[in-house]
Amino acid sequence: MWPCGGRRQRRAGGVALVAVVLWVLVRRFNWSELVPLRLWGRTLGLQAEHSQFLLEGMPFRIFGGSVHYFRVPREYWEDRMLKMKACGLNTLTTYVPWNLHEGDRGKFDFSGNLDLRAFLMLAAKHGLWVILRPGPYICSEWDLGGLPSWLLQDPEMQLRTTYKGFTEAVDAYFDHLMPLVVPLQYKKGGPIIAVQVENEYGSYAKDPNYMAYVKMALLNRGIVEMLMTSDNKNGLSYGLVEGALATVNFQKLEPGLLKHLDSVQRDQPKMVMEYWTGWFDNWGGPHYVFDADEMVNTVASILKLGASINLYMFHGGTNFGFMNGALEADEYKSDVTSYDYDAVLTEAGDYTSKFFKLRQLFSMIIGQPLPLPPVIESKASYGAILLHQYISLWDVVPSLLQPIKSEFPMNMENLHLNESSGQCYGYVLYETVIFGGGHLHSRNHVRDRAQVFVNTMYVGELDYNIVELSLPEGQGFRQLRLLVENRGRVNYGLALNEQRKGLIGDVFLNNTPLRNFKIYSLEMKPAFMKSLQQVTAWSAVPDYFVGPAFFRGRLWIEHQPQDTFLKLQGWEKGVVFVNGQNLGRYWKIGPQETLYLPGPWLRKGSNEVVIFEERTAGRIIQSVDIPYLGRTQYVD
Repeated sequence: MWPCGGRRQRRAGGVALVAVVLWVLVRRFNWSELVPLRLWGRTLGLQAEHSQFLLEGMPFRIFGGSVHYFRVPREYWEDRMLKMKACGLNTLTTYVPWNLHEGDRGKFDFSGNLDLRAFLMLAAKHGLWVILRPGPYICSEWDLGGLPSWLLQDPEMQLRTTYKGFTEAVDAYFDHLMPLVVPLQYKKGGPIIAVQVENEYGSYAKDPNYMAYVKMALLNRGIVEMLMTSDNKNGLSYGLVEGALATVNFQKLEPGLLKHLDSVQRDQPKMVMEYWTGWFDNWGGPHYVFDADEMVNTVASILKLGASINLYMFHGGTNFGFMNGALEADEYKSDVTSYDYDAVLTEAGDYTSKFFKLRQLFSMIIGQPLPLPPVIESKASYGAILLHQYISLWDVVPSLLQPIKSEFPMNMENLHLNESSGQCYGYVLYETVIFGGGHLHSRNHVRDRAQVFVNTMYVGELDYNIVELSLPEGQGFRQLRLLVENRGRVNYGLALNEQRKGLIGDVFLNNTPLRNFKIYSLEMKPAFMKSLQQVTAWSAVPDYFVGPAFFRGRLWIEHQPQDTFLKLQGWEKGVVFVNGQNLGRYWKIGPQETLYLPGPWLRKGSNEVVIFEERTAGRIIQSVDIPYLGRTQYVD
């Protein structure tokens, strides 16, 4: 992280700095005519002329913010865009997650919350330009950086290179994606003024031919707007590609940082593609926050140096479902469900002090009144929700799941499922027969966390740090069960090719590798959750019960549903579903203690709540009107 000492001392100087910046910039950037719906007969697009951008031949400054359509309920897209305009921004940036749009190989989905075209058209409607960041790799604290996990079925796969198996898959994906976005480019009457070539490749840089391949993959499919790259300071020189403007990512404006960008590409506009307004959280760590005054002062400094800027994130949203990413530096750390990011808007889209400080700065620079900020929607506290029924996982398995039989353990990506696309997310249950007990050793082949059972008796856990357990002795043949959770694939760094999940190799009992497995997929897709409703083995929850099990209850709403937050005090670790929507993971180790439940996913009357709990279950959960993301720590 970065140093943050001396916040109070910086604030006083920041006021003077902002005043100087405003004096320099006010009256220079009135862009009231430079909005998508007012520019007809376009020909020039976004251009780089020496140290400034031009749009349709007029000086232009990018004041951007990142909002990811796939992290925000579709019903709230418009609200977030209106708040961008009210903050003084003129450009929206978004990634495009390949692993959502092609979850199974050859099956593409651009509907509902993944309707990218509708999202971009809505941006145009509200006067926002768009910088599109289509990957194929996006990082973004998103599972495998947005790459689909079925790529890892190939044991020789080399992600983010010109390896044939990878480029063939990218070509097939771009063949479906690009026809949707090409007509929405600036020169064709749409809002897209620039397209990013890959993402932060300078920090990977395994193939000197790869960036040129991605660039040509875009150009050959009709991309005609300005191309950009995006890297941190150390990766700038390694992520360049001819014909694309280099941009830089950072949070702390180190002395000479933008001059370094000038040295990489001379006489070009300077742009900060990712100015990190906050930071993300990992399970077991703190909730990171970044001082609002320090942030706005840095933004002012960037603008004083003549650069354009994109706020990453303007609004973070949520890693719904199993889509969170992970880090693997000294140790593996998975990201939490919330992508609040301590951004300009909260996870639920509410204003923060950062919003109002930035609005004041941008409004004075632009030199004209900004739209009024939209009214905040109130949040609801629906009180206690009783989980009155449960069904053990051991009863679900024979009722709903067909085993895959294999002599050897198989990683989830190579399971024969989903029309040969394998299993992407969730849990896998491995069963085999043992005689007696002894010393169980994983040889570090568990990805990422396994609960170990003999028959239905819990024995312990295996993960990256715990690789051996003692199994109790017993008479006759018994079932050894390993319930393995994919906690999220690493999304950044050099280990992308090693992100297979489940059991990735042999597990040994008394130095003998286990064989002859029954393997059950617990991906918990909507069809599975729907079939779970029909199982007859649901029963009343006893006074004390230990999972793994599914629990269900009802949330009754009398009036128009509103956003709320679910607090799972007394529960240990698992996943929450409401009306079939996967809200994401919870874990008592924190920092996150509440899960965001968007109002549009609720309905008047009865709402079904289902919880998959791995171990210790409570009896109730609380619906509250205030989120709690954990103990805070300032970004260093």
